[in-house]
Amino acid sequence: MEKDKHLGLRIDSDTHKKLKSLAEYEGRSINGEILYLIRQAITQHEQKYGRLF
Repeated sequence: MEKDKHLGLRIDSDTHKKLKSLAEYEGRSINGEILYLIRQAITQHEQKYGRLF
């Protein structure tokens, strides 16, 4: 079984503050919100251009 990958991410403080507010509003952690947004972007891309591998 493959382990989860770690990704370090640097963001400016204003973006972090807004992301934290968004995550709290949606009832997610910041990490959970980032994963949700990434998965949404992948889904939208695949719907437009086809499946990624």
